[in-house]
Amino acid sequence: NKLYINIILLMDDKKNIILSLDISTSTIGVCLLLDDGSEYGQIIELTHICPKVPRKTDKHEALFMKTDIFKDEFLNKYKGYGITRCFIEAPLLSSNNSETVATLLQFNGMISLAVYNELGVVPEYISSYEARKYAFPELMGIRKYGKDERQYEYSKIKKEINDGKLVLFGSYPWTIDKKSVLQEKVAEIFPQIKWIYNKKGELVKQNFDASDAFVALLGGLNKERYGEINFSISNISEKSNGNESEISYDVHYWDKVIHRTTYVDKTIKRDNSK
Repeated sequence: NKLYINIILLMDDKKNIILSLDISTSTIGVCLLLDDGSEYGQIIELTHICPKVPRKTDKHEALFMKTDIFKDEFLNKYKGYGITRCFIEAPLLSSNNSETVATLLQFNGMISLAVYNELGVVPEYISSYEARKYAFPELMGIRKYGKDERQYEYSKIKKEINDGKLVLFGSYPWTIDKKSVLQEKVAEIFPQIKWIYNKKGELVKQNFDASDAFVALLGGLNKERYGEINFSISNISEKSNGNESEISYDVHYWDKVIHRTTYVDKTIKRDNSK
């Protein structure tokens, strides 16, 4: 499979090879993809790099050393592949620790500069929210459960359906492991990928960094291919069966229509602010 793709790369002068990165100071998720015009392209490499530096290294020097490791272990290895674009997931700046945010921004900038210097490619940035929304629009759904995992009241859910208020991972419980959901979607698209497991048979977390890199790439491409995404809901119908209501509706985005059904327990009373 990988050998076949490598032969294609050598034979095709018009190849479109895209690199995508999910960057943290401990792990860099990496996706290298042949954009062949198909919906998802062909994976050349989906991996991660964990740059290790000696203990007690000055934290600022460590960032420079990790950048060099990334250049040696990946960028130099694929320098001759003719990479034409690079997507980078923009760092999430929600941490209350300003030092952590500053460090992440510094490292993101160093890796970005390394990509430019080594490959001659100016990185393109996409937020994790946009990456997920544009890569997998079907993850947008009506929020049915609160943070306490209890269902919202019927009136609130019905109003949000009528208003077309969809949110990312809305149909999942609050405690869902979002990275696991994304990794499962990538695994469905590319069943040939060999994921890494620990001795307990569990997926190691670095798999999620790798799959996040693909999500950033797919999200960036989809936004470019199909344009801004706007969701709307139509054909709302409802059936009641005792205390349960079955609300059916169509979700529209781009040129697609997805039929959805939301089941609601009409007896639940609660404070919807929770």
